[in-house]
Parts: sequence; structure tokens; C-alpha cells
Amino acid sequence: MATHIALLRGINVGGRNKVSMADLRAVVAGLGHTDVATYIQSGNVLFTSGEADTEALAAGLEEAIASNLGVKPAVVVLARADLTRAVRDNPYPDEPNPKMVHAVFFRGPVPERAPEAIEAGQRRAAERGNGNDTARVAGSTLYLHTPDGFGRSELALFLLGRSASPVAAGTARNWSTVTKLLALCDA
Repeated sequence: MATHIALLRGINVGGRNKVSMADLRAVVAGLGHTDVATYIQSGNVLFTSGEADTEALAAGLEEAIASNLGVKPAVVVLARADLTRAVRDNPYPDEPNPKMVHAVFFRGPVPERAPEAIEAGQRRAAERGNGNDTARVAGSTLYLHTPDGFGRSELALFLLGRSASPVAAGTARNWSTVTKLLALCDA
């Protein structure tokens, strides 16, 4: 059995799309997955499954969550090896504060227009006095480094907060969460 990590986008944020982690675990287990565990309230689910196709797993989870819990979050499923690769490929390993680095995960590869969006976002952030933020793509993950804080980042807002952005469909996790999820896979 492979270990997988499901990342739900946009639940329990600002009082919207509320999902109890106990209910979420029940839905995932109800699909026949085993060793189901959640980590914090933002929609991180670890589970084992005989299914290796992460796209099929994500689609099945989205459908089950919508029909059982009444919310429709986008779901990205990573195999443990995908998460290991994301940790290994972090282009900001020297950042001492793990909340200043975010990994953005996608269903499938990073969108082709991501480099253009990053360049435009970095220009816009610099014009608005927030030029310390950077973003890089490594493998199938987009990494954001926001030394002044993610919530104040013009680059993060430009890339993830606009529906017109090619990377807006991704789901971001801070580096502390990413490394904790990998540690939980090994527990």
C-alpha cells in the first residue's frame, strides 16, 4: 500500500467551507482507504490506498466530499514520493523561518504559463514596495519565499489570489506543514 497525502484547497478559511476533520476522516475511510489521519484544520489528510493514480484519488475524494459534506474543495493528492521530492527540491533551504516559505502543489504539472506569471508578479510586487518576495518552480512544485510574511505578500496575492493567474488553482502549504506531513508519513 502506498502512502498518499490529500491537500484540500479553501476549507475552514475565514469561517467558510467548514469541514470537521472527524467527518473528513470518515469520508476518506468510507472510500476504502486505510490509516486515515488528518493534520491541522486546513485539510491535510494522510492515508494508504492500493490505488496509485493520484488523479483518480483526487477526483474520488472531491466527489465524496461534495456529496457527504456539502462543500466542493479542489483536492490535490500527492504520493509520498512526490512530497519527498518537493522537500528535497526546496530552492530556499537556508530560510530559518519555515512560515516564510510556501510550497504550492497542483493536480498535474505546474501550469506552463507559471514562469511568465512569476516574472509579472515579482515586477508588480517590486513596484508596490514588496520586492523581497521571490518564487521558483522546481519539478512539479512552485515555491514562494515571502520574507515579509505570506499574508502581506503582493507576489502571493498576484499568483494565488487572482482567478486569472495560471497558478491560482494550486494549493499552498507553509514549509512547517510540508515537513510535518512528510514526518507523519514516516511515523
